[in-house]
Amino acid sequence: MITPYFANMPADVPGWVPDVFITLIKIFILVNVILGLVSYTVMAERKISAAIQDRIGPNRTGVPLGGVNILGLFTMPRWSIWGLGQPLADALKFMLKEEFTPAHVNKFYFWLAPAMAMVPALLTICVIPFASSHPVVLPFFDYTMKAPGVIADVGIGVLLIFAIASLGVYGIVLAGWSSNSKYPFLGGIRSSAQMISYEVSMGLSVIPLFLVMGNLRLSDVVQYQVDHGWTVLPFLAATWPWHNGASYLLWLPMLISFLIFLVSAFAETNRLPFDLPESETELVGGYHTEYSAMKFALFFLGEYAAMIVASSLMVTLFLGGWSLPLPFYMAWQDQWWSIPIYAFVFLLKMLLFIVLFIWVRWTLPRFRYDQLMSLGWKFILPISLANIVLTGILLAIVG
Repeated sequence: MITPYFANMPADVPGWVPDVFITLIKIFILVNVILGLVSYTVMAERKISAAIQDRIGPNRTGVPLGGVNILGLFTMPRWSIWGLGQPLADALKFMLKEEFTPAHVNKFYFWLAPAMAMVPALLTICVIPFASSHPVVLPFFDYTMKAPGVIADVGIGVLLIFAIASLGVYGIVLAGWSSNSKYPFLGGIRSSAQMISYEVSMGLSVIPLFLVMGNLRLSDVVQYQVDHGWTVLPFLAATWPWHNGASYLLWLPMLISFLIFLVSAFAETNRLPFDLPESETELVGGYHTEYSAMKFALFFLGEYAAMIVASSLMVTLFLGGWSLPLPFYMAWQDQWWSIPIYAFVFLLKMLLFIVLFIWVRWTLPRFRYDQLMSLGWKFILPISLANIVLTGILLAIVG
């Protein structure tokens, strides 16, 4: 018989020690998954763009030892594996390139900016539930995980995400200012103006959701969708609530919120058609023109990590998170082995949005700067405010 590990801990060990241990394990796994997703999202973008443009894309880099002769006796075969080793080659290239800092820059802020662009995206992922938050008992440990599917199950999850994610623009602004060059400076100014324009609309777009759900805790938001149907697809619920007329009556403002959030997410992550802060045709490379090697890679990783966080948040708020409209699937919440299954379902939904981000980038042209600002202030912001009023009226009708 295998003795449970945590059950035999000394009596003088505080009770929070297992909680911290399990939380550190979840942080380690989640950060590595995010970094792996970032690497292969870059490769997926290159492959999808190649398919759109009728090219092949990366297809050579595979097993690193391919073609190496072992002691003159055996030559390792070349396994390209569809070019899946390309992210490893890119990572090595960034790590081995020379770290060049121009003499005319403000060195402290020049070094600080890449970290400020990367860290917020990694911090915000800690409050997004990637699996069920029902307590489960871990085998062989005699330990009950209180919220296994999320690192920090806080009651103000969305507010925390907006507060931390808004700090990412400071990295871009600092990069543009500290470079002491006109193109990076223009990119930083554009980014700050763009953030002000679209972050307001993004925040207003989720107010109708919380007027309906009455809760800011993201795990409870997912549970509401389990009981009442997904936000944008109200007929998809584990209990099949065809009798729930309120969900269908509120479908229109929920759909408007989703579309506003989606457009704002493109602007917040500096993705086409809203990539004005780094538009190559106008600003060379924008705020990261003067950067190279790992400092440039941190900006690159920060952009894709922000895209993954935005996709995860849209899945959580509008597509039921980790849930599926299947009663037997939802009955697994009390089992520890359901956590990887729920996480896999969440990942598949998130990948749909990532593919959408990539597809839009290689399909639509870039907006002019005046068009970008006009869209944010003259159209999306008034629609966001009107949608809140519409939601309030419908809630009063529903009673």
